[in-house]
Amino acid sequence: MSSTKHHDERISKMTFASVYPHYLVKIEKKGRTKEELHQVIEWLTGYDKKELQELMEEKVTFEVFFRNASVNPNATLITGVICGYRVEDIENLLTQRVRYLDKLVDELAKGRKMDKILRVG
Repeated sequence: MSSTKHHDERISKMTFASVYPHYLVKIEKKGRTKEELHQVIEWLTGYDKKELQELMEEKVTFEVFFRNASVNPNATLITGVICGYRVEDIENLLTQRVRYLDKLVDELAKGRKMDKILRVG
């Protein structure tokens, strides 16, 4: 399934700060911790806890968030369907990276082991 230009533009203009609380509620409801969420986000983006806080305070868009991120080279190992899209087939790079993050949060909420989420070994 390919995304539309409108969909890609909408995602690029969303702020990380507007989505983060939803990630947090989703994983905490399933017994996971804020620290685990930060570990997953740091693995994907390279941002530490302090940098994430600053980015949220600045209300950066996902476009800026991922433009300045050091995306993990193993992110391409993230596969599967999230929000109706197969992440490995998404053509728009920014949309794909946002969906990678969504997929990691989903795996965390589903109770997957951290070494599997972080694509270790």
